[in-house]
Amino acid sequence: MLRRVLALVRKELAGLWKDPKTRMVLLIPPLIQVFLFAYAATYDVVHAPLAIWNEDAGAESAELVRRFDFSPAFRVIAAVQSPGQARALLDAKTAAAVLHLPQDFSADLLAHRTAQVQLLVDARRSNTALMLQGYAATIVATYAAERSGGRGQVTLQTRDWFNPTLESTWFILPGLVCVLSFMMALLVAALSLARERELGTFEQLLVTPLRPIEIMIGKAIPGVVVGMVDATLVTAAALLWFRLPFRGDPLLLGLMLVLYGLGGVGIGLVLSCLAKTQQQAMLGVFVVAAPLIVLSGFAAPIENMPKLVELLSRADPVRYMLVIARGLFLQDLPVAVVLAQAWPMALIALITLGGATVTVRRAVG
Repeated sequence: MLRRVLALVRKELAGLWKDPKTRMVLLIPPLIQVFLFAYAATYDVVHAPLAIWNEDAGAESAELVRRFDFSPAFRVIAAVQSPGQARALLDAKTAAAVLHLPQDFSADLLAHRTAQVQLLVDARRSNTALMLQGYAATIVATYAAERSGGRGQVTLQTRDWFNPTLESTWFILPGLVCVLSFMMALLVAALSLARERELGTFEQLLVTPLRPIEIMIGKAIPGVVVGMVDATLVTAAALLWFRLPFRGDPLLLGLMLVLYGLGGVGIGLVLSCLAKTQQQAMLGVFVVAAPLIVLSGFAAPIENMPKLVELLSRADPVRYMLVIARGLFLQDLPVAVVLAQAWPMALIALITLGGATVTVRRAVG
Protein backbone atom coordinates (compact mmCIF):
# COMPACT_ATOMS: atom_id res chain seq x y z
CA MET A 1 0.00 0.00 0.00
CA LEU A 2 2.83 2.37 0.85
CA ARG A 3 4.40 1.85 -2.59
CA ARG A 4 1.10 2.57 -4.30
CA VAL A 5 0.57 5.74 -2.25
CA LEU A 6 4.13 6.93 -2.95
CA ALA A 7 3.66 6.26 -6.65
CA LEU A 8 0.50 8.40 -6.62
CA VAL A 9 2.31 11.16 -4.69
CA ARG A 10 5.12 11.19 -7.25
CA LYS A 11 2.57 11.35 -10.06
CA GLU A 12 0.80 14.35 -8.49
CA LEU A 13 4.05 16.21 -7.82
CA ALA A 14 5.26 15.52 -11.36
CA GLY A 15 1.97 16.83 -12.75
CA LEU A 16 2.31 20.01 -10.73
CA TRP A 17 5.89 20.55 -11.84
CA LYS A 18 5.31 19.84 -15.54
CA ASP A 19 2.64 22.55 -15.87
CA PRO A 20 4.59 25.83 -16.34
CA LYS A 21 1.76 28.02 -14.98
CA THR A 22 1.31 25.90 -11.87
CA ARG A 23 5.07 25.82 -11.34
CA MET A 24 5.21 29.60 -11.46
CA VAL A 25 2.29 29.89 -9.02
CA LEU A 26 3.97 27.54 -6.56
CA LEU A 27 7.42 29.18 -6.59
CA ILE A 28 7.28 32.86 -7.49
CA PRO A 29 4.29 34.25 -5.50
CA PRO A 30 5.53 33.02 -2.09
CA LEU A 31 8.78 34.91 -2.61
CA ILE A 32 6.93 38.04 -3.72
CA GLN A 33 4.57 37.86 -0.75
CA VAL A 34 7.45 37.47 1.70
CA PHE A 35 8.84 40.84 0.64
CA LEU A 36 5.44 42.52 0.40
CA PHE A 37 4.35 41.36 3.85
CA ALA A 38 7.71 42.20 5.39
CA TYR A 39 7.76 45.76 4.05
CA ALA A 40 4.04 46.59 3.79
CA ALA A 41 2.49 44.86 6.80
CA THR A 42 4.22 46.98 9.41
CA TYR A 43 2.41 48.35 12.45
CA ASP A 44 5.16 50.78 13.39
CA VAL A 45 4.17 54.42 13.06
CA VAL A 46 6.99 56.48 11.57
CA HIS A 47 6.98 59.83 9.78
CA ALA A 48 3.26 60.34 10.38
CA PRO A 49 2.17 63.48 8.47
CA LEU A 50 1.68 66.29 10.98
CA ALA A 51 0.25 69.76 10.38
CA ILE A 52 1.18 72.65 12.68
CA TRP A 53 -1.36 75.22 13.81
CA ASN A 54 0.83 77.63 15.75
CA GLU A 55 -0.91 80.81 16.90
CA ASP A 56 2.03 81.78 19.12
CA ALA A 57 5.03 83.67 17.75
CA GLY A 58 7.36 83.00 20.68
CA ALA A 59 10.59 81.05 20.80
CA GLU A 60 9.13 78.49 23.22
CA SER A 61 6.47 77.35 20.77
CA ALA A 62 9.01 77.25 17.93
CA GLU A 63 11.21 74.97 20.03
CA LEU A 64 8.35 72.54 20.66
CA VAL A 65 7.49 72.48 16.96
CA ARG A 66 11.14 71.68 16.16
CA ARG A 67 11.05 68.74 18.55
CA PHE A 68 8.04 67.31 16.76
CA ASP A 69 9.69 67.90 13.39
CA PHE A 70 12.90 66.12 14.42
CA SER A 71 11.06 63.18 15.94
CA PRO A 72 11.10 60.02 13.80
CA ALA A 73 7.41 59.49 14.61
CA PHE A 74 6.26 62.70 12.89
CA ARG A 75 6.88 64.57 9.65
CA VAL A 76 5.69 68.17 9.46
CA ILE A 77 3.94 68.64 6.12
CA ALA A 78 2.04 71.90 6.43
CA ALA A 79 1.27 74.96 8.53
CA VAL A 80 -2.38 75.90 8.94
CA GLN A 81 -3.92 79.15 10.09
CA SER A 82 -7.51 78.22 10.91
CA PRO A 83 -9.75 75.37 12.13
CA GLY A 84 -11.13 75.01 8.60
CA GLN A 85 -7.70 74.31 7.16
CA ALA A 86 -6.99 71.81 9.90
CA ARG A 87 -10.28 70.01 9.25
CA ALA A 88 -9.61 69.88 5.51
CA LEU A 89 -6.25 68.18 6.01
CA LEU A 90 -7.73 65.63 8.41
CA ASP A 91 -10.74 65.01 6.17
CA ALA A 92 -8.56 64.23 3.17
CA LYS A 93 -6.14 62.13 5.28
CA THR A 94 -3.35 64.44 4.17
CA ALA A 95 -2.42 64.83 7.83
CA ALA A 96 -2.68 62.17 10.51
CA ALA A 97 -2.69 64.81 13.24
CA VAL A 98 -2.66 68.56 13.79
CA LEU A 99 -0.63 70.14 16.60
CA HIS A 100 -2.28 73.31 17.92
CA LEU A 101 -0.37 75.83 20.03
CA PRO A 102 -2.56 78.70 21.32
CA GLN A 103 -1.60 82.37 21.33
CA ASP A 104 -0.67 82.45 25.00
CA PHE A 105 1.60 79.37 24.96
CA SER A 106 4.91 81.24 25.34
CA ALA A 107 3.41 83.83 27.68
CA ASP A 108 2.14 81.13 30.03
CA LEU A 109 5.53 79.43 30.11
CA LEU A 110 7.39 82.67 30.80
CA ALA A 111 4.90 83.52 33.58
CA HIS A 112 5.37 80.04 35.09
CA ARG A 113 1.77 79.10 34.35
CA THR A 114 0.64 75.80 32.85
CA ALA A 115 0.70 76.03 29.06
CA GLN A 116 -1.80 74.06 26.96
CA VAL A 117 -1.05 72.14 23.78
CA GLN A 118 -3.73 70.42 21.72
CA LEU A 119 -3.32 67.46 19.38
CA LEU A 120 -6.12 66.79 16.88
CA VAL A 121 -5.83 63.18 15.72
CA ASP A 122 -7.46 61.33 12.84
CA ALA A 123 -8.85 58.40 14.85
CA ARG A 124 -10.37 56.47 11.96
CA ARG A 125 -7.39 54.13 12.47
CA SER A 126 -7.70 53.68 16.23
CA ASN A 127 -4.39 51.85 16.81
CA THR A 128 -2.42 54.49 14.93
CA ALA A 129 -4.20 57.25 16.84
CA LEU A 130 -3.24 55.70 20.17
CA MET A 131 0.39 55.39 19.12
CA LEU A 132 0.51 58.98 17.88
CA GLN A 133 -0.93 60.19 21.17
CA GLY A 134 1.74 58.26 23.04
CA TYR A 135 4.55 59.69 20.90
CA ALA A 136 3.20 63.22 21.28
CA ALA A 137 2.81 62.85 25.05
CA THR A 138 6.43 61.70 25.33
CA ILE A 139 7.71 64.66 23.30
CA VAL A 140 5.67 67.16 25.33
CA ALA A 141 6.67 65.59 28.66
CA THR A 142 10.36 65.66 27.73
CA TYR A 143 10.07 69.27 26.60
CA ALA A 144 8.28 70.26 29.82
CA ALA A 145 10.85 68.50 31.99
CA GLU A 146 13.77 70.19 30.26
CA ARG A 147 12.05 73.55 29.98
CA SER A 148 10.73 73.82 33.54
CA GLY A 149 13.02 71.61 35.57
CA GLY A 150 10.46 68.80 35.91
CA ARG A 151 7.60 70.96 37.25
CA GLY A 152 5.40 69.91 34.29
CA GLN A 153 4.23 73.30 33.05
CA VAL A 154 3.02 71.95 29.70
CA THR A 155 -0.04 69.74 29.36
CA LEU A 156 -1.20 67.93 26.22
CA GLN A 157 -4.87 67.71 25.37
CA THR A 158 -5.89 65.26 22.66
CA ARG A 159 -9.03 65.23 20.60
CA ASP A 160 -9.85 62.14 18.54
CA TRP A 161 -11.72 63.06 15.39
CA PHE A 162 -14.20 60.76 13.58
CA ASN A 163 -13.88 58.02 16.24
CA PRO A 164 -13.95 59.72 19.65
CA THR A 165 -14.20 56.47 21.63
CA LEU A 166 -11.39 54.80 19.63
CA GLU A 167 -13.58 51.78 18.87
CA SER A 168 -11.62 49.28 16.79
CA THR A 169 -14.81 48.01 15.13
CA TRP A 170 -15.34 51.48 13.66
CA PHE A 171 -12.07 50.98 11.81
CA ILE A 172 -12.43 47.28 10.92
CA LEU A 173 -16.03 47.01 9.70
CA PRO A 174 -15.90 49.63 6.89
CA GLY A 175 -12.75 47.88 5.72
CA LEU A 176 -14.53 44.53 5.70
CA VAL A 177 -17.23 46.00 3.47
CA CYS A 178 -14.50 46.70 0.92
CA VAL A 179 -12.43 43.54 1.34
CA LEU A 180 -15.25 40.98 1.34
CA SER A 181 -17.12 42.51 -1.59
CA PHE A 182 -13.87 42.71 -3.56
CA MET A 183 -12.97 39.09 -2.82
CA MET A 184 -16.37 37.78 -3.94
CA ALA A 185 -16.43 39.87 -7.13
CA LEU A 186 -12.86 38.80 -7.92
CA LEU A 187 -13.65 35.11 -7.28
CA VAL A 188 -16.85 35.02 -9.34
CA ALA A 189 -15.17 36.72 -12.30
CA ALA A 190 -12.01 34.61 -12.09
CA LEU A 191 -13.98 31.36 -12.27
CA SER A 192 -16.27 32.44 -15.11
CA LEU A 193 -14.15 31.94 -18.25
CA ALA A 194 -12.01 29.27 -16.59
CA ARG A 195 -15.18 27.25 -15.95
CA GLU A 196 -16.13 27.55 -19.62
CA ARG A 197 -12.72 26.24 -20.66
CA GLU A 198 -12.79 23.38 -18.18
CA LEU A 199 -16.29 22.30 -19.26
CA GLY A 200 -15.41 22.63 -22.94
CA THR A 201 -18.03 25.30 -23.61
CA PHE A 202 -15.66 28.22 -24.20
CA GLU A 203 -15.41 27.50 -27.94
CA GLN A 204 -19.19 27.21 -28.13
CA LEU A 205 -19.47 30.61 -26.47
CA LEU A 206 -17.11 32.12 -29.02
CA VAL A 207 -19.14 30.93 -32.02
CA THR A 208 -22.39 32.43 -30.70
CA PRO A 209 -23.60 35.79 -32.06
CA LEU A 210 -22.26 37.43 -28.91
CA ARG A 211 -19.46 39.91 -29.54
CA PRO A 212 -16.42 39.94 -27.21
CA ILE A 213 -17.60 43.09 -25.42
CA GLU A 214 -21.02 41.49 -24.87
CA ILE A 215 -19.35 38.40 -23.41
CA MET A 216 -17.37 40.60 -21.04
CA ILE A 217 -20.47 42.51 -19.96
CA GLY A 218 -22.34 39.26 -19.36
CA LYS A 219 -19.45 37.88 -17.32
CA ALA A 220 -18.87 41.12 -15.40
CA ILE A 221 -22.40 41.86 -14.19
CA PRO A 222 -22.78 38.73 -11.98
CA GLY A 223 -19.53 39.51 -10.16
CA VAL A 224 -20.60 43.09 -9.49
CA VAL A 225 -24.03 41.92 -8.29
CA VAL A 226 -22.52 39.35 -5.91
CA GLY A 227 -20.07 41.93 -4.59
CA MET A 228 -22.88 44.44 -3.99
CA VAL A 229 -24.99 41.83 -2.18
CA ASP A 230 -22.09 40.99 0.14
CA ALA A 231 -21.32 44.67 0.72
CA THR A 232 -24.99 45.28 1.59
CA LEU A 233 -25.04 42.38 4.04
CA VAL A 234 -21.87 43.52 5.82
CA THR A 235 -23.09 47.13 5.91
CA ALA A 236 -26.44 46.06 7.38
CA ALA A 237 -24.68 43.99 10.06
CA ALA A 238 -22.35 46.89 10.87
CA LEU A 239 -25.21 49.39 11.23
CA LEU A 240 -27.86 47.24 12.90
CA TRP A 241 -25.86 44.86 15.07
CA PHE A 242 -22.63 46.70 15.82
CA ARG A 243 -24.28 50.15 15.85
CA LEU A 244 -21.65 51.67 13.60
CA PRO A 245 -22.44 55.28 12.66
CA PHE A 246 -23.02 56.25 9.04
CA ARG A 247 -22.67 59.97 8.39
CA GLY A 248 -22.27 60.10 4.61
CA ASP A 249 -24.52 59.62 1.58
CA PRO A 250 -25.70 55.98 1.13
CA LEU A 251 -26.35 56.52 -2.58
CA LEU A 252 -22.80 57.81 -3.06
CA LEU A 253 -21.43 54.75 -1.27
CA GLY A 254 -23.50 52.48 -3.51
CA LEU A 255 -22.24 54.16 -6.69
CA MET A 256 -18.65 53.88 -5.51
CA LEU A 257 -19.13 50.19 -4.67
CA VAL A 258 -20.38 49.54 -8.21
CA LEU A 259 -17.32 51.26 -9.68
CA TYR A 260 -15.11 49.42 -7.21
CA GLY A 261 -16.76 46.11 -8.11
CA LEU A 262 -15.96 46.70 -11.79
CA GLY A 263 -12.29 47.00 -10.85
CA GLY A 264 -12.40 43.70 -8.93
CA VAL A 265 -14.29 42.00 -11.76
CA GLY A 266 -11.77 43.32 -14.28
CA ILE A 267 -8.85 41.82 -12.36
CA GLY A 268 -10.78 38.55 -12.00
CA LEU A 269 -11.54 38.37 -15.73
CA VAL A 270 -7.86 38.92 -16.55
CA LEU A 271 -7.01 35.98 -14.29
CA SER A 272 -9.79 33.94 -15.89
CA CYS A 273 -8.42 34.65 -19.37
CA LEU A 274 -4.98 33.39 -18.30
CA ALA A 275 -6.20 30.28 -16.47
CA LYS A 276 -7.11 27.03 -18.24
CA THR A 277 -8.85 25.41 -15.28
CA GLN A 278 -10.83 26.55 -12.27
CA GLN A 279 -8.02 25.30 -10.03
CA GLN A 280 -5.56 27.65 -11.72
CA ALA A 281 -8.07 30.48 -11.41
CA MET A 282 -8.46 29.82 -7.67
CA LEU A 283 -4.69 29.84 -7.23
CA GLY A 284 -4.54 33.09 -9.17
CA VAL A 285 -7.12 34.66 -6.86
CA PHE A 286 -5.08 33.64 -3.83
CA VAL A 287 -1.85 34.97 -5.35
CA VAL A 288 -3.37 38.33 -6.31
CA ALA A 289 -5.81 38.97 -3.45
CA ALA A 290 -3.40 38.65 -0.52
CA PRO A 291 -0.91 41.30 -1.75
CA LEU A 292 -3.75 43.64 -2.76
CA ILE A 293 -5.26 43.51 0.73
CA VAL A 294 -1.86 44.05 2.37
CA LEU A 295 -1.05 46.98 0.09
CA SER A 296 -4.48 48.58 0.56
CA GLY A 297 -3.89 49.88 4.07
CA PHE A 298 -6.61 47.65 5.51
CA ALA A 299 -4.43 46.63 8.46
CA ALA A 300 -1.17 48.62 8.20
CA PRO A 301 -0.94 52.34 7.32
CA ILE A 302 0.18 53.04 3.77
CA GLU A 303 2.22 56.04 4.92
CA ASN A 304 4.48 53.67 6.87
CA MET A 305 5.39 51.64 3.79
CA PRO A 306 8.61 52.16 1.81
CA LYS A 307 8.28 54.46 -1.18
CA LEU A 308 8.45 51.65 -3.77
CA VAL A 309 5.77 49.63 -1.99
CA GLU A 310 3.61 52.75 -1.66
CA LEU A 311 3.89 53.28 -5.43
CA LEU A 312 2.76 49.69 -6.02
CA SER A 313 -0.27 50.29 -3.82
CA ARG A 314 -1.49 52.99 -6.20
CA ALA A 315 -2.52 50.24 -8.64
CA ASP A 316 -4.69 48.67 -5.92
CA PRO A 317 -8.43 49.50 -6.09
CA VAL A 318 -8.95 48.37 -2.48
CA ARG A 319 -6.75 51.26 -1.31
CA TYR A 320 -9.08 53.90 -2.74
CA MET A 321 -12.33 52.24 -1.68
CA LEU A 322 -11.08 51.99 1.91
CA VAL A 323 -10.69 55.76 2.08
CA ILE A 324 -14.19 56.26 0.67
CA ALA A 325 -15.90 53.67 2.88
CA ARG A 326 -14.27 54.78 6.13
CA GLY A 327 -14.86 58.40 5.24
CA LEU A 328 -18.55 57.92 4.49
CA PHE A 329 -19.13 55.79 7.57
CA LEU A 330 -17.30 57.93 10.11
CA GLN A 331 -17.69 61.37 8.58
CA ASP A 332 -19.57 63.07 5.79
CA LEU A 333 -16.67 62.83 3.36
CA PRO A 334 -16.68 65.74 0.90
CA VAL A 335 -17.63 64.85 -2.67
CA ALA A 336 -14.34 66.28 -3.96
CA VAL A 337 -12.38 63.84 -1.80
CA VAL A 338 -14.58 60.96 -2.97
CA LEU A 339 -14.02 61.85 -6.63
CA ALA A 340 -10.26 62.07 -6.04
CA GLN A 341 -10.38 58.43 -4.93
CA ALA A 342 -12.90 57.37 -7.60
CA TRP A 343 -10.98 58.19 -10.76
CA PRO A 344 -8.07 55.77 -10.03
CA MET A 345 -10.64 52.99 -9.48
CA ALA A 346 -12.29 53.88 -12.79
CA LEU A 347 -8.91 53.78 -14.55
CA ILE A 348 -8.09 50.36 -13.06
CA ALA A 349 -11.50 49.01 -14.13
CA LEU A 350 -11.07 50.41 -17.65
CA ILE A 351 -7.60 48.90 -18.09
CA THR A 352 -8.43 45.44 -16.70
CA LEU A 353 -11.79 45.09 -18.45
CA GLY A 354 -10.24 46.34 -21.68
CA GLY A 355 -7.38 43.84 -21.38
CA ALA A 356 -9.78 40.96 -20.82
CA THR A 357 -11.92 42.04 -23.80
CA VAL A 358 -8.86 42.18 -26.08
CA THR A 359 -7.87 38.65 -24.98
CA VAL A 360 -11.33 37.28 -25.82
CA ARG A 361 -11.34 39.13 -29.16
CA ARG A 362 -8.05 37.47 -30.07
CA ALA A 363 -9.49 34.09 -29.16
CA VAL A 364 -12.41 34.78 -31.48
CA GLY A 365 -10.03 35.76 -34.26
